[in-house]
Amino acid sequence: MMLPSLPDDILYMICTQLWHQHDFDTLYHGALAGKQLAVPALTNIYRMHDVSPVTYRGSSDVDISAQDRAKITNKARLNQEEVRTMRWAQLWRTIITSALGKTLFPYSRYIRTLNLEDLEELLQDSKFKNRISSMFFDGELAAHKVETSGPKSTLKLDPARTSNTLGDIITTSTPMLEELWGKIENDALLRWIPRTPRLRLLNLWEGGALVGAGPLLRQHCHRFKTLRFWAWNHDDADQKFADFLNEINPQTLSSLEIFNISKIGAESFLALSCHRHSLKELKLDSIGSTAMHSLHMLAGCTNLTTLLLTDDTNRSVYLKIAHHDIFLEIVAWLTSCKKLRSVTVRNIRGGQDLMTPILLANDIHLANLELRGYAMADARDFHQALANQTSLQELQLQGDSDEGGDGVATLVESLSQLVNLTDLRLQDISDYFTDEVLGRLARSLPKLEGWYTSGWGVTDAIWGDMASLKSLRRLDIAALSRFTANGILDFILNLGAGNNGLVLAIMMADVDCDLTEREQTTIKETISAQVDGRFEFQLQRDPDISEYEAESD
Repeated sequence: MMLPSLPDDILYMICTQLWHQHDFDTLYHGALAGKQLAVPALTNIYRMHDVSPVTYRGSSDVDISAQDRAKITNKARLNQEEVRTMRWAQLWRTIITSALGKTLFPYSRYIRTLNLEDLEELLQDSKFKNRISSMFFDGELAAHKVETSGPKSTLKLDPARTSNTLGDIITTSTPMLEELWGKIENDALLRWIPRTPRLRLLNLWEGGALVGAGPLLRQHCHRFKTLRFWAWNHDDADQKFADFLNEINPQTLSSLEIFNISKIGAESFLALSCHRHSLKELKLDSIGSTAMHSLHMLAGCTNLTTLLLTDDTNRSVYLKIAHHDIFLEIVAWLTSCKKLRSVTVRNIRGGQDLMTPILLANDIHLANLELRGYAMADARDFHQALANQTSLQELQLQGDSDEGGDGVATLVESLSQLVNLTDLRLQDISDYFTDEVLGRLARSLPKLEGWYTSGWGVTDAIWGDMASLKSLRRLDIAALSRFTANGILDFILNLGAGNNGLVLAIMMADVDCDLTEREQTTIKETISAQVDGRFEFQLQRDPDISEYEAESD
């Protein structure tokens, strides 16, 4: 008697749910189970092929525990890495050959993301050479291998150009493609856009690839809304990018991220007004002084919910002092963004001065705030203003602390008002936090799930207050501490169900308060048994090196 089979639409729903869970293993075995399940299972496997465990973004050790990995010999590890690379190569070869019609199923038609960065990583992988490379470029792919002159008149594979050539094949058969990633050349991108009408995201290495792409996106890709690129270093980059922004469909770009803003500036910022209603997320990295001087040109973009500004090059200027008029215009723009929920400012000189008016705006309610690269001595107003943003759920502060004055007291007073915080990360700025301060914060912030803090002379006195945090899942104490094994164990034994999975990391223990191996083992076993948690422990310095020698190093 034949068992009744499930309708196809139910099978598709099941496989889609497995896709949401990134459950490759179940989908793979489903594809092998029978013809009826093969298509929905394979559709969802290749739909997320870019995060497969065998790819660069995946993990080669997902099924191997730390204990088992320790037992693997060097030779076995090398063999394991070669097997992973072989599977990685087979995945990409299957996608490419399917676009040529050489496979049983049209795998390329299932993919939603084409990440040529991953393909390029494969072609550069040390294990890809020789045998795997020969297998990969066998038969119909032999003619698509791009080589350049190497040493002694030899030929070597050009990974970037080869990945573009192979991408040319794949994009002829990707009607469902929504995302394109990689070092895509300009002429290749211009060919691929008409082939990908569902395209919604471009993540490029070089912004110059966008030249001439605007009209094509406007005509063929009505869903396009997200753009990221690493840099655009040509002298006419600002003008060309402004042209692109004006050429695509107006009021469609919702997210823009530039990882190295380099030559982008006033013209591009002004052109973004063509997307002032749609633009929700703006991230500008390595912004520099030229772009900082032009930020006020973004005045029309007031629908932002997420803003990131960073300068890791120390090229920005202290606008409040050097160009106060421009500073005021930027502040006026920022405080007009009433929908802001997440703001990140890293290493911008005077960043705390830009942030303070946002914090004081009663009609702006932030959920996430990060400020890095500032000094407590210059941030009294900023720290006081923090108390006004009681909607904050995540807060990260990193800056130079100050032992004297009332800087610590001002910061702690404001932090204590942020009763909705679930994640708090304090780095350096909290170097002079004591037992009393940490205890007060623990009592004031009952919703904390993650907490990273530095401090000074921290002892077992904090554990009673820490145990009152019923939702705490991660506690990193990067403070000079003098904990005892009994104190830590008492804390662990007072944890409850809401602390399940807690990671407790003590990272700067005083060498005079070292825990023995037996004590550490007992703590690890206890936290595992109590809340299925993990314990990490590290001394401030090597006990075999004197404090004087450590400071000299």
